[in-house]
Amino acid sequence: MLSIIIVNWNTKKLLKKCIQSILSNAPNFEYEIFIIDNASTDGSQKMLRTELTNKNITDRFDTNPDIHLILNKKNLGFARANNQAIKKAKGDYVLLLNPDTEILHNTLQKTINYMDQHQDIGILGCQLLNPDKTIQPSSRSFPTLWSQVVILLKLHNLFPGLVKKYYMADFDHKENREVDQVMGAYFLINKKVLEKIGPLDKEYWIWFEEVDFCKRAKLAGFKIFYYKDAQIIHVKAQAFNQVLGITKQSYLNNSMLHYFRKFHSIFSVLIITCLYPLSLFLAMFVDILKGIIPVKKKKEL
Repeated sequence: MLSIIIVNWNTKKLLKKCIQSILSNAPNFEYEIFIIDNASTDGSQKMLRTELTNKNITDRFDTNPDIHLILNKKNLGFARANNQAIKKAKGDYVLLLNPDTEILHNTLQKTINYMDQHQDIGILGCQLLNPDKTIQPSSRSFPTLWSQVVILLKLHNLFPGLVKKYYMADFDHKENREVDQVMGAYFLINKKVLEKIGPLDKEYWIWFEEVDFCKRAKLAGFKIFYYKDAQIIHVKAQAFNQVLGITKQSYLNNSMLHYFRKFHSIFSVLIITCLYPLSLFLAMFVDILKGIIPVKKKKEL
């Protein structure tokens, strides 16, 4: 059995399309869908009530055959929201799926079949495609102090070669291979991993929760695998495109710090901490350049 978990925040139209793509490309085995809405304000919860239940939901949790809704009254963040469903999931495999994705023909079937045949794989990611069907990079190496310092200082935008290894720039995503981490847009987990290392770390609000999970899974002896023979369309970052850059930078910094506290030296944590305010300033500066944050002009005397 497969348990599909989708966490939504203000992506109503994409979410509806995502659900329809699952139902249109259903596998030939038993599966269930969990949809968790993190207090959206775009009408997502109303859409879910009318489209999936055809009745008003008075409780926070309601169930139809194969479809479970969790409608949160406040935004719990990505990790906590996923964990709400992970605790209830009955599947031998758990798929964390972004709402800004579309399942393509046989993707669910192919990835589960591959996992069945390779029980040493703990986490599997498929090939992500942009809306124009070009390949979207979806695998990375584990973060190092160097790669994250470059990213905090925005140097990767000017000198992409500095993070070439971290972004796996030499990998064309046209071969099946073991990797350090796969992106969370399509994040298929063998239930044995959850039983051994537990759910996502709830201290991550957004970002780094899948990196952390891949790191813990690999330390526990499981393989992380990129599988090119199954595809989904991923629109990419639609929910957080609605958030100011400085706010996103704050989320990223907090998650990065938590990750480094768990897996890196005190020296690395101190470096990241020292660069925290500078990275916020740079993010605000970029917002100003883009015209997102208006600059107050002095009144003429």
